[in-house]
Amino acid sequence: MLEETGHGSWTYCVDLAPADGRRRTRRRGGFATEAEAVQELAAVLEGELGGAYEERRTTVAEYLREWLAARKEELTVNTYAGYRAYVERDLVPAFGRCRLLDLRPKQIEDWVAAQRRAGRGRVTLYRVVSTLRNALNHAVRSWRLKFNPAEHCVPPKPRAEERTCWTPVQAAAFLRHNADQYADQLADLFEVLLGTGMRRGEVLALHWSDVHLMDRKLFVRWTLSAVDNGDLHFNQPKTEASRAWISLSPRVVTALHRQAALQTAAAQEGRLEGLVFANSDGAPLRPQWVLDQLRKRTAELGLPRIGLHDLRHTAASIMIAEGIPIAIVSKTLRHATLATTINLYGHLFKDSADQAVKALSTALEHADAHHVVDGPTRALRFAA
Repeated sequence: MLEETGHGSWTYCVDLAPADGRRRTRRRGGFATEAEAVQELAAVLEGELGGAYEERRTTVAEYLREWLAARKEELTVNTYAGYRAYVERDLVPAFGRCRLLDLRPKQIEDWVAAQRRAGRGRVTLYRVVSTLRNALNHAVRSWRLKFNPAEHCVPPKPRAEERTCWTPVQAAAFLRHNADQYADQLADLFEVLLGTGMRRGEVLALHWSDVHLMDRKLFVRWTLSAVDNGDLHFNQPKTEASRAWISLSPRVVTALHRQAALQTAAAQEGRLEGLVFANSDGAPLRPQWVLDQLRKRTAELGLPRIGLHDLRHTAASIMIAEGIPIAIVSKTLRHATLATTINLYGHLFKDSADQAVKALSTALEHADAHHVVDGPTRALRFAA
């Protein structure tokens, strides 16, 4: 049904298929002409028949903000902040005024090309367009679009840069320097990072209730994240594999004992509570401050400049160099799959590859030396 509602605007009203046994009526107004109202009504009816209703008046900006709001509870604080930055800083200015239904691949491709010419970082550009693709995939799944215009517009994923790792000698020198020159909680924190391969956020969120020194184990239950280097938030680990027990070496146990001794004297009733590594008021250490201290102390020794996550990579590289099986390395680092470990550290296995082909060659030479050629048929008869 169509009706003119005054001031030159038109409204349509239509009964839709019942949902949950209840009648559904869609009524929309504000169309400037009867033709626009008829076009929108036709789209509604076509959507009912085809299983997808394309909201003709929703803009890309409106949809992206609605998508963000719906996903906020299921995302980590850092991930949500990243998505919001991509939406508000890039996607809304570029496509926000366009109607969702009218967005086309050519518009997205042209924007990507312009960003490349402007020198935009490849990693950032990949993440921005991937966010748009993810959002529009949801629009397709929820029957608001028939196809995803960003599906084939995402730039190729850039290869991850090879991380800088210290040698065992460099790592040991750094730990010794901290113990001799500082002997503070950061010296013990760096011992834990390098001695376990834990992630930065996991160590900064470690609570005494999850540390079991008698058993030489700790449990990763929380991770600390900083949004824009400001607000600190405790979150659960992203994957089930990350939420796991970690074995502790004697060096790490000693470092944790030192922290326990320092905090026990100040703790009520001699009980350790709260964070293992914290400020004097019990608040968590800021990741940026810890990174600044790492770089300051690294420079004092003239070691290669690295980041906090590179300490995890250093721990992995040392384990691999010592011949620890890749499956054990993967389990220690708590990767979700063995493939993740191989993708990250496959380049470190060149020595293992050399050993493997040498062993293969030796086996073939050994087998070749123990066979005898039998007659004109040249059948092989193996020696006992």
